[in-house]
Amino acid sequence: MKKLGLIINPIAGMGGKVGLKGTDGPDIVEKAKKLGASPESADKAATALQVVAKNRDKFKLFTCPGPMGEIAARKCGFDPVLVGRISEPSSAEDTEVAIREMQDMNVDLVLFAGGDGTARNIYNVLGEKAKLPVIGIPAGVKIHSAVYATTPRNAGELARLFLAEGSLPLRRAEVMDIDEDAFRQGRLSARLYGYLLVPCAGDLMQHLKIGGIGSEESVLEAIAEQVTEKMEEDVVYIVGPGSTTGPIMQRLGLQHTLLGVDIVLNGKLLVADANEKQILEQIKGRKAKIIVTVIGGQGYIFGRGNQQISAGVIRQVGKKNIIVVATREKVLALDYGHLLADTGDEEVNRMLGGYIKIVTGYREELIYPLTS
Repeated sequence: MKKLGLIINPIAGMGGKVGLKGTDGPDIVEKAKKLGASPESADKAATALQVVAKNRDKFKLFTCPGPMGEIAARKCGFDPVLVGRISEPSSAEDTEVAIREMQDMNVDLVLFAGGDGTARNIYNVLGEKAKLPVIGIPAGVKIHSAVYATTPRNAGELARLFLAEGSLPLRRAEVMDIDEDAFRQGRLSARLYGYLLVPCAGDLMQHLKIGGIGSEESVLEAIAEQVTEKMEEDVVYIVGPGSTTGPIMQRLGLQHTLLGVDIVLNGKLLVADANEKQILEQIKGRKAKIIVTVIGGQGYIFGRGNQQISAGVIRQVGKKNIIVVATREKVLALDYGHLLADTGDEEVNRMLGGYIKIVTGYREELIYPLTS
């Protein structure tokens, strides 16, 4: 019988909706809690486990105590073998101890729920030459690494296929992470740490995030002109992060939070670097629209770095009031051939599915499929 490992970073993603851009460090975790953040990674891990459970007779589950895996596993009907330890609060060292023990026990595959920091912890132990394949369940804020599945459900599906068939191709995928302190100050400083082994099947794994290109400046200005020309009075605009949305704010004469969410009404900045609670307060009883861009190389419009625009916000605004902006080159370079959304709410993901317009220039649009 095969062995499946499960590691959950309980604090992963807690900083997203409250606008903290991550949860590296105990001080940031405490700040996130004070702002009303709640753990979400266990629920995302459970979504993956429910898919894997279809083939529960083919493997034995090994996981960590308490919120690092045991609680979610038992809720999904598993009787897991416990490994490792858990501190209070959980730490990077707990993850490293767990992955080391799983490697020593010859586990066939490890599912882990977290963000780029969690991937780094696992890489610290396994290194590039390790033969233990892993699959990341996306649960963090800043998921730049290519070791993650496109959604929690797809992480479970990929694990199920691997355990059931055992002959999926493997590849080395990038482990990336950024400097969170610089990120909170609006500076993106990303670094490649190494590679981990991941299984492949269709488009279940996400791609490495790719940044923008300076020569696109004139195209971005054209996109900004198109969007600002169409802006309506008495409509709240939720402007997502990214270098593509920046020129829109600049054209309005407003300061732009490069790596955060800004709220605009009638040409005035209501809230800079808003969190989920502030967004919900500003759109209550008002017509609102969301402006977001496409993450280069990955194709996400929601669920990667803009968790402040939560499923609750999207549900209230509605799909018809979502404005997607991106250069034509960025869209056509996507290997998937479609956009992605991972809001953490499957009902909202389904609502977003189908075709959506992308503003690619002045009076220029593409119609592109979106899946979750």
